[in-house]
Amino acid sequence: MNAQWQNPRGIQERIVVEGILVLETPAHLGNGDAEGPLDMPLLLDPLEERSLLTGTSIAGALRNYVWEHSQDLANSLFGDVTNEESIQSPLIVDDALGDKPDVELRDGVAIDPRTRTAEARKKFDIELLTAGTEFPLSFELLVLKGKEDKLQEAFALALQGLEKGEIRLGKRKRRGFGRCRVEHWKVCRYDMTRPQGLVAWLEDDVSNWKEGADIVALLGVTLPNCKRQPTCVLKGIFAIDGSLLIRSGFGEPDAPDSVHLHSRRRGQDVPVLSGTSLAGALRARALRIANTLGKDGKAVTDQLFGYRRGDEGPRRPLTASRLWVEETVIQNPLELVQSRLKVDRFTGGSYPGALFSEQPVFGQLSGETIVEIKLELYRSSDAGIGLLLLLLKDLWTGDLSLGGESSVGRGRLEGKQATLTHDGASWTLVQKGDGALQVEGDQTRLEQFVQAFVEEG
Repeated sequence: MNAQWQNPRGIQERIVVEGILVLETPAHLGNGDAEGPLDMPLLLDPLEERSLLTGTSIAGALRNYVWEHSQDLANSLFGDVTNEESIQSPLIVDDALGDKPDVELRDGVAIDPRTRTAEARKKFDIELLTAGTEFPLSFELLVLKGKEDKLQEAFALALQGLEKGEIRLGKRKRRGFGRCRVEHWKVCRYDMTRPQGLVAWLEDDVSNWKEGADIVALLGVTLPNCKRQPTCVLKGIFAIDGSLLIRSGFGEPDAPDSVHLHSRRRGQDVPVLSGTSLAGALRARALRIANTLGKDGKAVTDQLFGYRRGDEGPRRPLTASRLWVEETVIQNPLELVQSRLKVDRFTGGSYPGALFSEQPVFGQLSGETIVEIKLELYRSSDAGIGLLLLLLKDLWTGDLSLGGESSVGRGRLEGKQATLTHDGASWTLVQKGDGALQVEGDQTRLEQFVQAFVEEG
């Protein structure tokens, strides 16, 4: 067996890329430690107590993104293990250290779909990095002899995913957390076949940095002709019909007893419709729709929203949700404090000590209060799109309420406009002032989606 130094890798060039990653929504980069006051704390650098984004997390997200386009490109860039050999990744991904963390706390709970109430002992809290948190990213690609074009194409494809905001990081990213984007890049290339290039790399000479917003242009490559698996995107614009209350479990000491959920955006706390709340309501309604049509509702929802392990039945591996739900900011709401009390059913008077106050968000009569909803269905099928349209109908007509206190009229939305795109085709639904619904696109095809779900075995 030859010594390793006698088996050179044939490195032709080293490409160093840096960029600043900015979180567009809160993100949970957890440490996996169950000990402590919080159920899911953040991962921090133990020396400086700064927010930490590990290179393994970045590389895993990039690999998955490239894998969805091409398994061959993913294996060439991130390495592979076969029965005969293991191939080392030519991409070096550094850990990224942010500033002192600006923390946002959220609580969550599992909902029983039969009673629509919280399940016992299923409440948890989670620590999040606020939107706007920045991480300096650093990559180094070892361009190997004979693989120059392939490696650079795969590298450009992965980084473009960060540039376009198509890669999410951290936990619960399919529920709106961890959306991020890189808007500015710096690239430096070192020719390792020449002594000058080797010395420049050893001395960390950055005099030849190139900067710009387009990573593909900076690398000077052409992206491979490969597409992700079929995706259906549904975007909707809704008004609030009455009020909406998604309770925040962590408020100020002098705040009302119940306050609608707020999240930090550009230094200000703004009301949001969380992806977790929306996904939970959609899952419960999908279960109800499937059961009504005589289907196995749990199997249908597990396939679309991911398998959620229950207390009964055989255990099987968990699966990720195929439906990605965005967290969105509620635009131009009215935030009013409303006092309520509990009534004694025997006397008809107020119950002693049961006065409480709430601060939901109200929709303005002028219709300026807008809630935008975005759903993305990966590996979409006609039946899956049909179920998505049935869920849209219930949201559109106000039959499906979001948040808490739906029994007193909160959480209803009023559909204004929606756009569905799939496989190069698009449909637009617009609610007219006279109550009529205008549909632009092939209406027969929309009906075929719904029929495919109804007839699916």
